[in-house]
Amino acid sequence: MYLDTDARWPDGFDEVYRLGESVMSRVASTETPQPILAIVERRLATLAPGTGWVVVADRIADPGNLGTIIRSAEAAGASRIVLTAGTVDAFNPKVIRASAGAVFHVGIVEDATLEDVREGGYRLIGTTSHGGLRAQDYRQVDLRGAIALVLGNEAHGLESTAPIDEWVTIPHSGRSESLNVAMAGTILSFAIATQHEAPTAGE
Repeated sequence: MYLDTDARWPDGFDEVYRLGESVMSRVASTETPQPILAIVERRLATLAPGTGWVVVADRIADPGNLGTIIRSAEAAGASRIVLTAGTVDAFNPKVIRASAGAVFHVGIVEDATLEDVREGGYRLIGTTSHGGLRAQDYRQVDLRGAIALVLGNEAHGLESTAPIDEWVTIPHSGRSESLNVAMAGTILSFAIATQHEAPTAGE
């Protein structure tokens, strides 16, 4: 733990150091850092078999997008965020800032494959901005149970050969070709949350 003020040392830290004037600005990654920095151990999660629902970031490249996806998924109740190889580091400073701290409140699974997720008992729901691939309106798809929402790369999307169980799309009437992947992830995460909260027939 490093401080550049006379604030009281927080409890629970093994070592605390006070930095000299202007030192903080040289060791921090932002131009105007907060007066406290901490070095902590990264805590990674495993993919729990068929527990709740998860979001898979498949080769997401932009830190801002991944941070927003994590923030929205955590807020909607996802149990895990799964990153495939080629996705930006979830602990990249820009991802952490864009997630508004949500990265510390949801399990992060790194370097998994779509096959790993499927073998974990999840039904893979792939997203596409096009009407092909037999994609359905997301509002007409059953999103309950152990499902994995799979979001693809900003430029290329998901591979058409990806092992997806069901493709969904978000209809839109404007001239834009597609939604930003983070915005699409937000809409779909809360659509999943809504269905998971709704009682099933007979309840």
